[in-house]
Amino acid sequence: MKRNIDVCLSPELIGLYDLEGKIVVVVDILRATSVMVTAMAHGAKEIIPVATLDEAKSYLEKGLLCAAERGGAQVDGFPLDNSPFSYMNEEIKGQPIVITTTNGTLAITKSTSADEVLVGAFLNIKAIADYITKQDKDVIVHCAGWKGKTNMEDTLFAGALVELLEQSHDLACDTAHLSLKYYQSVKDNLFETVKNSAHAKRLNKLHVIKDIEFCVQQSIYDLVPVLRGDKLVPAN
Repeated sequence: MKRNIDVCLSPELIGLYDLEGKIVVVVDILRATSVMVTAMAHGAKEIIPVATLDEAKSYLEKGLLCAAERGGAQVDGFPLDNSPFSYMNEEIKGQPIVITTTNGTLAITKSTSADEVLVGAFLNIKAIADYITKQDKDVIVHCAGWKGKTNMEDTLFAGALVELLEQSHDLACDTAHLSLKYYQSVKDNLFETVKNSAHAKRLNKLHVIKDIEFCVQQSIYDLVPVLRGDKLVPAN
């Protein structure tokens, strides 16, 4: 019997979904989960996602590497920002990294009643799909969105993952169908589409067009971050 795949378009809606016994894939393409995948691919020991600045500050005071973003910008007093390029250096190798962001880390903390919580991005989408196909569990894609609202880029990731899992999973609701059709309509022009998203335009003032271009690359990393306790670690 086929398993199901469903899509939640915002953390504000996740309470409508029964997460028990399921895999939840949290996605925040611009840029939290793209950063987490990149950091892990470049040798970070583990990632500790926290929802609030106060939690992040408590880790900062203990001497851990910490990243904090609000509204797309780096928070004063924290050494790391929300750009994937900041995690491609020797400094992060073997280190635990604490991350708090506007949307992505909140979505993770709201998903913890699931059987497993994975972190997805276009950067590791095939690895996510391959991992899921080996599990006998239903899946929910949890889009981080923007301050409770739906966004374009996370919905497109959901559609792309649905497409990869069509053979093994039935589409559980219309949101999965909508995400799939949307992705299929623009997948040959993904960068130009995402570049015109509302969140990309918010980030324009921060001059991060190279971040956006990087974050829509597909399957350049072969790893799956999974939440174990309060930490993200490689699944394998």
